[in-house]
Formats: sequence, structure tokens, C-alpha cells
Amino acid sequence: MAELESPEVMPKVINFLSCLLHRVAESNDTTSRLDAQRISVFHGLTRPTISIQSYLERIFKYANCSPSCFIVAYVYLDRFTQKQPLLPINSFNVHRLLITSVLVSAKFMDDMYYNNAYYAKVGGISTTEMNLLEVDFLFGLGFQLNVTPNTFYTYCSYLQREMLLLQSPLHLEEPALNLERPIKLHCCFTEDDSTHKKQLAV
Repeated sequence: MAELESPEVMPKVINFLSCLLHRVAESNDTTSRLDAQRISVFHGLTRPTISIQSYLERIFKYANCSPSCFIVAYVYLDRFTQKQPLLPINSFNVHRLLITSVLVSAKFMDDMYYNNAYYAKVGGISTTEMNLLEVDFLFGLGFQLNVTPNTFYTYCSYLQREMLLLQSPLHLEEPALNLERPIKLHCCFTEDDSTHKKQLAV
């Protein structure tokens, strides 16, 4: 999937991820009154004025992490929403979840990465808050950070299919998204928890 990580293609990946997260957040905003949800450290008091796409583009521009970090960050967000069903992605938490998932991904994937203070500045939050978000995100994931080549390939394949839809002449405005369970981020497939346990035991 090297072509997906090329400098020419990566902005398209960023664009798709922002479209996906925007639709999920809007869907969960609509259903939030009907479902039991709890407030977390990721929730802001108000919706950020910066759009999800502009925020993700800012992270992409200044984080200087490897392209694969954004794929892994997407995997982490998917895992997080599966493990924390009462914390669906919405307009009040999506920005903090994004900056945190990329931070954790960069630390796990890259040999060299910026510290939390730098990511806090990129994300427009304090270093103290960035530290708190990182810890909460890790516990929310159950510290399941390993992403197997098969998992990575599966998520890349999904993104490539959706990118093709975006470029299709028959495509209208936004990528097709299956929201059978609207309070969760779209999941490409369900990962087996026992697989994670085996990976962590190695």
C-alpha cells in the first residue's frame, strides 16, 4: 500500500478521513439526545470553530509524522469507539480525539517524533491537557496499540476503495458510508480481542 502513503495521495487520505469523521460526528450529534452518553476529558464546552478538515490538515502539515501514522490513528479511533460505546465521536470531542490519536500513533510508529508540548501547540490546547488526553486515550484503548500488517492492509484497502468513490464521476458529494450503528465510527471489520491479547503477550 505504498501508493496510499505517497505525498501526492496523502492529502486525499486526509480529505477522506475528515469527510468520514464529519459525517460520523454530525450523525452522533443528531442521535445524542436519544442515547446514553457520558462526558469525557475529550469533550469541549463548545464546538471548535475550526473545521475537522482544516484541523486535520493542520496536524498533517505540522506534525511531520510518517504517512502511515494517519492510517494507524484511524485504526485507533475505530478501536476506541468500539471499546467505549458511551463515548461516540461527535462535534464536541472529535478534534481532541484526532490530535491524541495521531500523537499516540506517532510515538508507536516513528523512531523520531515531537513531544507532547509541540502536539499541544499544534492542537491548540495546553500541554497539561495533552498529557491528560494521551493517558485517557491509552486506557480507553486498553493499551492495545499493536497494528498487525493484515489490519493495516485492511484499513488501507478500505480507504483506497472510498477514495476511488470520491473520484468517481457518478459520485455526488460525499463518500459512501455505512452507518448501520450511527453512534460509532464506521468499522471496516471487527478485530478479535483474543488476537490483541496474543500480540501483547509476545
